[in-house]
Amino acid sequence: MQAFGSDQQVLQAAYDWLQHGHEVALVTVLRTWGSSPRPPGSLLVMREDGIHTGSVSGGCVEEDLLQRYRDRQLSDDYPTLVDYGVERADATRFGLPCGGRLELLVEKINNINEIEILLNSFYDGKLVERRVELKTGRMTIEAAGTEQDFEYSGQHVRKVLGPQWHMLLIGAGHLSHYVSQMALLLGYRVIVCDPREEYAQNWQLEGTELTASMPDDAVREHAQHPRSIVIALTHDPKLDDMALLEALDSAAFYVGAIGSKRNCELRRQRLSEMGLSVEQIQRLHAPVGIAIGSHTPAEIAVSILAEITRERNQQRSSQDRHNQDRPNQDRPNQDRQDVMHGSIKQSIRQV
Repeated sequence: MQAFGSDQQVLQAAYDWLQHGHEVALVTVLRTWGSSPRPPGSLLVMREDGIHTGSVSGGCVEEDLLQRYRDRQLSDDYPTLVDYGVERADATRFGLPCGGRLELLVEKINNINEIEILLNSFYDGKLVERRVELKTGRMTIEAAGTEQDFEYSGQHVRKVLGPQWHMLLIGAGHLSHYVSQMALLLGYRVIVCDPREEYAQNWQLEGTELTASMPDDAVREHAQHPRSIVIALTHDPKLDDMALLEALDSAAFYVGAIGSKRNCELRRQRLSEMGLSVEQIQRLHAPVGIAIGSHTPAEIAVSILAEITRERNQQRSSQDRHNQDRPNQDRPNQDRQDVMHGSIKQSIRQV
């Protein structure tokens, strides 16, 4: 059992358990009120004997949820909705903040092919959308773009799955060490690229991946989808510019480079002379990071991760507003792969 797990780890556990004949249920956080330990879209998978992977509340609600599942007290039909913490006393009992509330979707998973399709999206580096229609129980999987990672409309639930957010750092220097440490804490996959032997041979940070590829090759290999982040940190134009030429022409979400304001302007001129368009160059965050008066490598790393976090949260907020403004209706079923059909009995249970 793990308290927290990536989506890929949760789905891999479901796949392994189904292969061994276990009864498996998938739990998704739909909505939260107040300060919640886990955001909407968080996943947990559990089997009939109480073994589970992932988390929906950081450990507070899980014990009660698992007991109800073992004792078959949740519902006779799946999927079903479960409400926690509606009353103040319940919020306190389950470790939720006063007045907090947590709404969950519990689905029984029978189709191992569905899980295999989702896992393949991680291995293939592709984003897919898993969508459950709450009125019919119909579940579909389709290709996904850069839209909102998770949406619950009251009529359907959709979650984008695929490669985790990952960060490609150009340069295995001192600053990359601090950026890597913080990025790992925030759940990023971290790849460090440095073809310089004297730097690469001294890189020893556990949890990161090191490649000696040339920077442009590393970008082509690791930064071709919209959950990619590329940051050039060598101060060497020969290496940094090589990476930026590829990254600014890729689907990467965020591209940044370290340097003084003057050096960054000179870099923009070089990139323009090398054929990048004005629009591509405008994507570059340089100097990278939020201006917080930082001077030490650790402080600069904080400013870099803060800027990336702000960009991701702003995108999420913009998508949330967009979805709130849209008419609440189903989209056309285009290029969807039907995996499972069935009926659903919605059951709201207050505890």
